[in-house]
Amino acid sequence: MTAVFEKTASPAARLVDVRKTHGAGRSSVTALDGISLTVDVGEFICVVGASGCGKSTLLSLVAGLDQPTSGVIDVAGRRVAMMFQEPALFPWLTAARNTELPLRARQTPRETRRRRAQELLNTVGLGEFADKRPHQLSGGMRQRVALARALAQEADMLVMDEPFGALDAITRDLLHEELERIWRERRLTILFVTHNVREAVRLGDRVILLSNRPGRVAAEFPVAIERPRQAHPRESAELAAEIIDRLHRVSSDG
Repeated sequence: MTAVFEKTASPAARLVDVRKTHGAGRSSVTALDGISLTVDVGEFICVVGASGCGKSTLLSLVAGLDQPTSGVIDVAGRRVAMMFQEPALFPWLTAARNTELPLRARQTPRETRRRRAQELLNTVGLGEFADKRPHQLSGGMRQRVALARALAQEADMLVMDEPFGALDAITRDLLHEELERIWRERRLTILFVTHNVREAVRLGDRVILLSNRPGRVAAEFPVAIERPRQAHPRESAELAAEIIDRLHRVSSDG
């Protein structure tokens, strides 16, 4: 079943001719050059490309962690949360306390934040593990805690930098299902970076392919495959093969 979201007048994010250069002078490196992209509210976009093409830089700019050298990034005042490949949990805090951190930063009352943290851990399937510390959790479970912590920011948009890249295939597949469920239920907008083209086809409404550095939008692939995508392995494999072929050609041209 395909999730259908009503388009609003204002997109969730709009990037116009965005350029990002690190450093200055002869030692400067341009990571992104002329990126223009519109992300609709409720859309799930996956970004793929070769290593070093500026995918992570793109997410940092959208999340407001860095500023573009030139161009426009407009999220229309929406709250954006970022999730990284490493869960980066505090080892001395329980799953619940790690989840509470954004709520503590907003000075949410103790009882409210504890109740909210428990609700979010329930959402990601870890309600029974609220009192466990990170070393007592598997890699997949730690990423679920990181997802709960990101959701605690009450963001309208979630940007995710290869969050499942270090996980085994079975765990990754389970988290794909969880993320897709949460995306539908919460009507989130998601911008998701991955090296795994099959993962991008599995999750995305669109797949954006970046060129080699400096990153530019080299191609865009709508994913017109009914969800759940696992029920359509042939169509998914064919689109993934098309994107991989284009990725190889883009890399060769670079």
